[in-house]
Formats: sequence, C-alpha cells, structure tokens
Amino acid sequence: MKKIILASKSPRRSFLMREAGFEFEVRTREIDESFPSEMPVDEVAEFIANKKADGVMDFIENDKIIITSDTVVILNNKIYGKPKDKADAVRMLREISGTMHRVITGVCIRSRAHQISFSDIADVYINDMTDEEIEYYIERCEPFDKAGSYGIQEWLGYVKVARIDGSYATVMGLPVHRVYEVLRGEFGIKIA
Repeated sequence: MKKIILASKSPRRSFLMREAGFEFEVRTREIDESFPSEMPVDEVAEFIANKKADGVMDFIENDKIIITSDTVVILNNKIYGKPKDKADAVRMLREISGTMHRVITGVCIRSRAHQISFSDIADVYINDMTDEEIEYYIERCEPFDKAGSYGIQEWLGYVKVARIDGSYATVMGLPVHRVYEVLRGEFGIKIA
C-alpha cells in the first residue's frame, strides 16, 4: 500500500482528506508561489501546485505519493490571493461583495513514476456585504491565510454565499472528489 503525503499546511485540506477516508501524513516546505505575469489566470493554481510538487520531490520514496494543491480566487481576470494585512482583506471583500467570482483549485499528485495534475473550477455567488459585516467577519475569523480573504466554511460562507456552481470542497481548497478518483484510478489507492 502506497503512503500518502499531503504537502500542505492547510488545516482545511487535511480535514477534507480525513473526511474522505484517507490515511496520510503532512509534510511541508516553504515554496516560492510566484508565476509568470503573462500566464492566463485560469492556469495559475495548477502551475503553483506543480511547482510545490517540484519543491518536495525529495519527500517521495518508493512507496510514497505526494499531493500538493493551490487555490486562487478570480474576479474580472484578476487573481485575489491571500491578503497582506487587514486593509488588503477589507479591499478584497469589498470588491467581491455582490459578485460572482471563480475559484480554481489546482492539484498535483505524484509518485516517483507517475504524475497527474488538474484544476477544478467553482463559481461562487456572494450577496452584498456591508462594511460592518466585512469588519465583523475579519475580526471574528481572521481570514489572512485564505485566497480572496474568505473561507467558505466560515461565517461569510454560511450567511453571504447565495450559490455555488461546482464543488464546495474545491472552494474550501481541495477538490477531494477528483483526488479520490485519481488516487483510485491512477495510483491504485483503495479505501472501500
């Protein structure tokens, strides 16, 4: 049985993997998440997921598989990453308020002999937010480690997200439905 390494600090990705029934260990390393400025925004998440995998290749031993992932929020062909500070979080939330924006999570799954990478897309419709609601959310949830300055699994997701076209897990940071299929079909990992 191959062992899975989730190369991510995200507690949300660990949660999703556990809930899907996978046994895994978490190992991480700081990786430069830059990307070419001319790259189309819908390719960035998968590009960074592959870059993260390249940066942890030494984690892969004969019986191990690594999973890396990256999530981006896109509005008007612009990427909204993790906020630099509170003012940046406020700015992002004001801009996505009352809009439909796209969330793309890129994934790379790699063993010594095999690699699969893909992107999964969800469109998120957020109702208008007042300045007071934005302040409340930031103070309560401190979304500084989240693309677009929000977590779908937190207060804002519960009360302001009107609709999602796509997977909730993709917005949360890992399209576990696709990870499951790739691990089963391409890497022979069985849970049930």
